[in-house]
Amino acid sequence: MRLGLYSVALAALTVGGMALAHGDVAPQPVDTDALPDVGEDWLIENPYRDEGEDVWKAAIEIGDSGYNQNCARCHGLGVVSGGLAPDLRYLEAEEYGDEWYMERFREGYTQNGITKMPAFGELLGQKAAWAIRTYIETRPDDGALDDHSDRLKEIRDLLAAMADGGEGDAAALQSELSEIASTIETGSGAPVADSVAFRAAVLISGDSPNFAEAAEQLTIGLSAAQ
Repeated sequence: MRLGLYSVALAALTVGGMALAHGDVAPQPVDTDALPDVGEDWLIENPYRDEGEDVWKAAIEIGDSGYNQNCARCHGLGVVSGGLAPDLRYLEAEEYGDEWYMERFREGYTQNGITKMPAFGELLGQKAAWAIRTYIETRPDDGALDDHSDRLKEIRDLLAAMADGGEGDAAALQSELSEIASTIETGSGAPVADSVAFRAAVLISGDSPNFAEAAEQLTIGLSAAQ
């Protein structure tokens, strides 16, 4: 089971002071007004996982911001760990993974009197906690884009040209991006990955497609995957 391996890895990283201490960094507030309330009692399972696509997307967007302001310094940009702290992408998107995450989020972690991870629970609140969790669990696995990188670069270039007024079939590209997105696996086992293909597909759907932003998302995502 991945959680067992994850716990062993965590112990190995934190024993001996290898984990980065970041108790001196002030937690940054997270605006969670767009998310539904979850009650006063702290939950042990992610309430935004099965709340419908709109809530799920909002949780990812808010969690993205919250994570990168408060967690990325130690756990890595995009949740890709540099090795000094656990790679949270592999914490299972199940209740037992949620319980471990929420305990650590609420209580933090202290070793030999040194704060390795501050307690975020009272500072950021439960809605922020689950938004960050949603973002974390939807991160693509290592190498998940490798088989599609060449085609995604071609689509990026097409979208960039369309942003400048060039011709193109937005519906066909949106359909292809959605198909690619459906094949991208998460590290956590969550069924849908918040991949750059997924984001680009969303950006060019509907009545007001944003080709420039979609191309930029693909550029950033493909660069990060290399």
